[in-house]
Formats: sequence, C-alpha cells, structure tokens
Amino acid sequence: MTAIGYHASHEQFAPSALLDYVRQAEAAGFGCAKSSDHFHPWSERQGQSGFAWSWLGAAMQATSLPFGMISAPGYRYHPAVLAQAAATVADMFPQRLWLALGSGEAINEAISG
Repeated sequence: MTAIGYHASHEQFAPSALLDYVRQAEAAGFGCAKSSDHFHPWSERQGQSGFAWSWLGAAMQATSLPFGMISAPGYRYHPAVLAQAAATVADMFPQRLWLALGSGEAINEAISG
C-alpha cells in the first residue's frame, strides 16, 4: 500500500517548528512521516540541525503516525547505540517505526572523528 507522508527536515526547521508541522501533517491527512538524522545543515541558509532521536520521541507521542528515521551513522554512532535508540522507540511505539541506514556525506558522518 502506498502512503503519502511528510518529511521532517531537521536541516531546515527548528525542532519545535517541526513538531508543529508534523501535527499539522497528521491533521491534513498525511499517512506517515519520516525524519532526517543530520548533524549539520547542508548550507548556512538552512541553519538548523536538531537531534532527530530526541525529537522522534516527542513527535511520536504527539501524533499517531508511523515514522521513518533515515540515518547515515558512519563514525557518528556506534551500531550498538543506534540499535538501542531504535529498539527503545520501537518498544514505546510498536509497529510505528522503520529505519533506513546508509552512508552519506562526511559533513554528517565524520563529525566525531
């Protein structure tokens, strides 16, 4: 089944604004949401980059939408830490989380060394 969703872009909006936007998306009839997990915005013009995992807990509590988290953990997170974060969210919000992992840009992956 196809679902039309909202992309909560942490690079573009402050976490508090994104929380409001995801509530509005649910009220407007969107069927899901996804969130980017970036350390830095892509440009100075975007200027934001809240911690997506903290925000995700608030957003899932504030809505009934299923959420996807898109993360390029690289050196930024140890795989066990990311697994713990995802398992914690999945336990609190069963059947509502999907996770996409991959490799991305050094601006987000190599921040911790």
